[in-house]
Amino acid sequence: MNDFLREIENANSIVLLGHMRPDGDCVGSCLGVYNYVIDNYPDKEIDIYLDSFRPEFAFLRGADKILHTKQDKTYDLCISIDSGDLDRHGEFVTYYHTAKRTMCVDHHISNEGFGDVCFLKTDCSAAAEALFTLFETDKIGTECAECLYLGIVHDTGVFKYTNTTRQTMEIAGVLIEKGARSAFIIDGTFYKKTFKQNKMLAKALEEAFLMFDGKVIVSCLTKEVFDENNATNLDTDGVVDALRITEGVEAALWMYEYPKKGKFKCSLRSNDIVNVNLVACAFGGGGHVKASGCEIEGDKDTIILKVTELIKEQLDKASK
Repeated sequence: MNDFLREIENANSIVLLGHMRPDGDCVGSCLGVYNYVIDNYPDKEIDIYLDSFRPEFAFLRGADKILHTKQDKTYDLCISIDSGDLDRHGEFVTYYHTAKRTMCVDHHISNEGFGDVCFLKTDCSAAAEALFTLFETDKIGTECAECLYLGIVHDTGVFKYTNTTRQTMEIAGVLIEKGARSAFIIDGTFYKKTFKQNKMLAKALEEAFLMFDGKVIVSCLTKEVFDENNATNLDTDGVVDALRITEGVEAALWMYEYPKKGKFKCSLRSNDIVNVNLVACAFGGGGHVKASGCEIEGDKDTIILKVTELIKEQLDKASK
């Protein structure tokens, strides 16, 4: 038995925390742990606290049990999942600070390590993949398998990003054998878009422009656009990847001003040369070499200039 499972066995009450604006890997990973615990440790009390997430993930068992507002509770064990630092938990970080024991499971290279026990697996494509390596394979049920499979699908872009490895594919195969519905999950949660999502993508592409001889693409939508279309950040899923695959582009910067005026969420992607994690870290964010993000307050044009200048420095260095 590894330390991860030992911590779970020793705790009567467990709380799971993911990052703000949870994506597929975050939701899938948290629910993967939830389902593993209720299947194998039915006597444990376990809660999940997350921000609102895409309704396409609601089919996962336990999604309806996720809590979105704080409660006056303390836990024996707090597990931080898919979060590069504690700030990513937002207001729910309280549960980490009041828990008797803390544990971290993550795969972001920007994570410096925290918790009484820390499993930082930067060679894994997703937190869901990291969790699979910590679970006992024969104890993973179908519901848990679907959660982990969804997490891997979303953080690998359906196995097309460069973080996809042989291990990733082998684990995905095991999860399919355990009942994960591959086509259902991929089509229903990755490719399918609502009409509003398509409209917001269209607006983002309309606002896009190229910099540095077409090597960098930038797009930004203001809060006014979100308000006019009654949209949220959940309606912009996939925008940054649509920008990234533009011919000739090495790096993409996608920014949106939501929900607070004057505060921009920046998503960065690269193809070959640029380490966008270094760029994001310069502004207090982080993530992966080719997929990172940060939040910056200020003027839109000033932010674009500052972020793209750091990208240009790497492009210039690579061209010498």
